[in-house]
Amino acid sequence: QVQLVESGGGLVQAGGSLRLSCVASGRTFSTYTMGWFRQAPGKEREFVSTIGLSADITYYADSVKGRFTTSRDNAKQTVYLQMNSLKPEDTAGYYCAARSLGIVTTIPDGYDYWGQGTQVTVSS
Repeated sequence: QVQLVESGGGLVQAGGSLRLSCVASGRTFSTYTMGWFRQAPGKEREFVSTIGLSADITYYADSVKGRFTTSRDNAKQTVYLQMNSLKPEDTAGYYCAARSLGIVTTIPDGYDYWGQGTQVTVSS
């Protein structure tokens, strides 16, 4: 079992930055592929980024590529999402997720555990 707790969301002006964190419980964090997803009201949950077991692989949605960076610290059992040049369309609830298989995926159903989410609101 893995429990995930996100933090770092908030209200920011367009062009600003936020850094989301997701802390995992349990002793096997380094064996989980981690992902970030987001969901805006009335929309489906969408993929944002994913990172492999030892951070050797990262993959981003086209909509955030070049602006967002995901990283992980296995010693701290934490995954991060650095968000720069934020736009109003980035407004959503952001969720981290853990996948027990070591292969990255962009599909929400491929993840086994989810956090409760943190809200990001970008004003224009």
